[in-house]
Amino acid sequence: MMDGRVGAIRAALDAEGFHDVSIMSYTAKYASSFYGPFREALDSNPRFGDKKTYQMNPANYREALIETAADEAEGADILLVKPGLPYLDIIRLLRDNSALPIAAYQVSGEYSMIKAGGVLKMVDEEKVMMESLLCLRRAGADIILTYFARQAANVLCGTKRM
Repeated sequence: MMDGRVGAIRAALDAEGFHDVSIMSYTAKYASSFYGPFREALDSNPRFGDKKTYQMNPANYREALIETAADEAEGADILLVKPGLPYLDIIRLLRDNSALPIAAYQVSGEYSMIKAGGVLKMVDEEKVMMESLLCLRRAGADIILTYFARQAANVLCGTKRM
C-alpha cells in the first residue's frame, strides 16, 4: 500500500472502536502485465501515465522487505502479494521474514491463462488450477484469493468435476 496508508486506516478504525477489524495490506503489489484481463473487462486501463508510481518494480525484491517492515509497524494484520504465481519467491521471502499471515492474489491474467489453456485443450484445466493453488500454498501463502475459489472448492469437496 502507499506509505502511511495502513497506519491511517488502523488509527481511524481504532478511533471508532473497531480494534478487532483486520487490515490486509497490499504489501507487495507489483506493476504487472498479469492485471490486463481485469483492466480490459472493466475498461480501467490508465487513460494516461501508468500505475507504476505506487506499484513495485518487478525486478526489485528488496522493496518487499522494506514494505513488510513498514506495514507491520503501521498495524497490518495480513500481508498481500499480488500477483501470486509470478512472485512465488516474494511469497516465500515474506513468509520467512514475518510472523503475520501471508496472502497471495491469483490475478485475472493467471486465471485467464489457465482457462484459455483448458479451452484450447493444451492443459488439463482442473489439474493445472489445483497445481497453481498448491504452488501458492507451498511458497508460504496462508490465504489465497483467486477467481477459481468456487471451482477449487468443488474439486476439494468432490462435489463437482468441471
